[in-house]
Amino acid sequence: MPLRRRRPNRGGQESLLLIGAARARPLLSIAIAFVIVCQVACSRHRDPQAVLDHAMRTLQQGDMVDATLEAEKGYREFHTASAEWAWKFAILRARVLHGRGMDDEAIKILTSEPASPPSGELAIQKLRWEGLSYASLHKFTQAEEDFREAEKLCTVAAFPVCAAVVSARGVLEMNQGHYAQAQTYFERVLPAARATGDQLWEANALLDLSWSALSQAHYDEALDWAYEARQISIERNSADLAQAALGNMGWAYYKLGDPEKALAMFVEARERARMLGDMADQVKWLTNAGLVHMDAHDFNVAEGLFRQSLDLATKIKSREDMINAHIALAFVSEQTGKLAEAKHHADQVLSMARADGNKDDEVYARLVQGDLAAREHDTAAAEAAFREVAQSPDAVVFLKWQAKHSLARLHEDKNQPESAENEYRSALSTFEGARANLKKMDSRLPFLTNATAIYDDYIHFLVSRGKTDEALQVADYSRARTLSEGLGLLAHAGPSSGSTGSFKPYPLNASQVARRAGGTILFYWLGDKQSYLWAITPQKTSLYTLPSAAEIEAAVQRYRKALVGPEDALAGAEGDGTVLYRMLVAPAQALLKAQVPQVSQMQRDMGHPVFIIPDGGLNSLNFEALLVSEPQPHYWIEDVTISNANSIRLLASSRKGPARVSPNILLFGDAVTANVDYPSLPKAALEMESIQKHFPTAQARVFAREQATPPAYIDSKPEQFSYIHFVTHGTASRLSPLESAIVLSKTTSADDSFKLYARDIIGHQLRADLVTVSACYGAGSRAYSGEGLVGLSWAFLRAGAHNVIGALWEVSDDSTPKLMDRLYSEVKKGKSPAEALRAAKLSLLHSNSAFRKPFYWAPFQLYTGS
Repeated sequence: MPLRRRRPNRGGQESLLLIGAARARPLLSIAIAFVIVCQVACSRHRDPQAVLDHAMRTLQQGDMVDATLEAEKGYREFHTASAEWAWKFAILRARVLHGRGMDDEAIKILTSEPASPPSGELAIQKLRWEGLSYASLHKFTQAEEDFREAEKLCTVAAFPVCAAVVSARGVLEMNQGHYAQAQTYFERVLPAARATGDQLWEANALLDLSWSALSQAHYDEALDWAYEARQISIERNSADLAQAALGNMGWAYYKLGDPEKALAMFVEARERARMLGDMADQVKWLTNAGLVHMDAHDFNVAEGLFRQSLDLATKIKSREDMINAHIALAFVSEQTGKLAEAKHHADQVLSMARADGNKDDEVYARLVQGDLAAREHDTAAAEAAFREVAQSPDAVVFLKWQAKHSLARLHEDKNQPESAENEYRSALSTFEGARANLKKMDSRLPFLTNATAIYDDYIHFLVSRGKTDEALQVADYSRARTLSEGLGLLAHAGPSSGSTGSFKPYPLNASQVARRAGGTILFYWLGDKQSYLWAITPQKTSLYTLPSAAEIEAAVQRYRKALVGPEDALAGAEGDGTVLYRMLVAPAQALLKAQVPQVSQMQRDMGHPVFIIPDGGLNSLNFEALLVSEPQPHYWIEDVTISNANSIRLLASSRKGPARVSPNILLFGDAVTANVDYPSLPKAALEMESIQKHFPTAQARVFAREQATPPAYIDSKPEQFSYIHFVTHGTASRLSPLESAIVLSKTTSADDSFKLYARDIIGHQLRADLVTVSACYGAGSRAYSGEGLVGLSWAFLRAGAHNVIGALWEVSDDSTPKLMDRLYSEVKKGKSPAEALRAAKLSLLHSNSAFRKPFYWAPFQLYTGS
């Protein structure tokens, strides 16, 4: 459900007009003048302009409760002083009430003044706020009349406030669901606001543009508008405007497929709105937070938030928010089997939407009605409803792909495979069209989350029809899209004019890729009901059915906790390490063993090469640490040499061939402590020395202590080096993975001048055979659907590194120097990065020290790139 924001100016240019210098008035009689003097005296000689100015500043800062009190008090004190002052305070009162969602009260104030506004400017102000309140109540005819009258007055004289009438027109169009028309109005306002230098007016104009962009599913554009509005509002101390912009950013992130970041923003925006007394925005953020919980199947929490939202929306008589809450309650009721309640809420939406003439809201109700009909096996009614939504010009793009997905499942249930396949592909084409319109890498990274359910159902459909190779082709098509586009392996379609794109998975010869890679590929797909493993050798591809994603990921989380704990995982031979091996690898064990006799004894000792292409929670699992029970319990690393890849497509493009004749290294580390959060690493210098000794002096460029800075890395021409190594702290940002950073030495007094951010790493092309990030969580802590873990390792792959070593958890300053020394010793012998890393890990595993535990060697994973 798109966010339909009603956000007229809260400050800015038109506020200056409202509180501007008093206009000349006719001469007053001595008697009237005497009355006014008495009234001023009773008001302790307060200046009405000063009172109005202070109330406006309170409003601009977002304190709606105090602004209400000040406006009411000012009106009581000065409304008898003159009609002008009466109207100035009346307009301010109405304006604050409208901002709080109390539109009936705002209209009552504006229609109850005994005298007409004494100037054209004030008349326009009155009509504008009255019209906006009518628009919020969906009384569109009255709003239209007010705005038309205001526009007539604007033709008489060029009042500066007339620009605000243009913005109000846009708000009316938005409330009627005419988003493109609204945007043309908002686009006219922004340059006018910027020309005046009034930043608050500019922020409001930016917020309006974010609103229209969100409603048209232009999410990365909306994010830019809202972010800029928020920055200005923070600088200008406009708290209510800032929370509104934050909420719009949250909605953009939610629709881009990043619910975790969105929820944090909704919660913060809601709390700020509550503190400011902004009930209208509280309603919105309650509903939106509920949607995130609903998507996560936290249905009880979601329903509670939706009911709070509906109660508050009803209290303030906000029609648009009542509709939103009814839509949300209809969806959650349908998903939890409360079909009568779902029908009630859908009928409410349909009735209100048709009364308003708003086709945009109707399609939501029709989608729910289709779901209900499908549940009741009324396939004709369900198909009619879904097709109506899919073909509606008023439906936003994500509703279209949802409707087409529902049609596909309906045809599948009716055993109509050709129709089902057509609808699946149509749904994915619609999704791909929306993705093609995203301009920014940050927006594309999480976006596949929106289509995970469609891909999952389609792959299950293909497998059930015996089309296992085609299912693998579709699954791999969904993987590492953003990374492949950045590396030039896959063209990004770019913005398109329509809502449909192209779903054309590329041809895939998986066995040929396995042959070229020289090993076995294990490709995983974690599904809602069941998961799949494709085991791919140079000779054949076999498919195995696995448990659901929930079952697998629960075991992964438990085992990961065990690996970083004090106990030796080998001691629990029947624990999750063994369970996961049986679940994830054992189904293909015979196929793997069949490959071993075909290699030499030396290759057997080195471990059979296995390339893991993980999915979902498997991205945080090191398969080397899985426990094999026969012939005696041991870690799988003793049998195989594992590399991780993001997709078969990327693995096919990975660099093969002998190591460079004269390898060189770029070495950064032992940085000067930036702050207490990043204490010095006592053995960093030792690790750097142990690495440097494996390269001739002329082939090693070393940056340590004060020299190890982010600009030094950029200026070092990193593309010239075959090896790059960092011995530092690292940060992994879960909410913003490209804000993950390598911690180096400060260059300036700026708080973050010591951080080499992932997004900066991406901007400098590399050709390195191996980049090693010897830091905690270098692999990242956030896995995006289809993209895998995104963090520092991903950034180096995106920059062009052929292989990257990163850590899944904290690394030990005691054991890591030994591991890295052995790594480069093996590289020097001619081993590949994967073989060298395995040998280094085995040296710790086979030691008699505490370093034999997986905590010390298993955090490091090798990721193969292009």
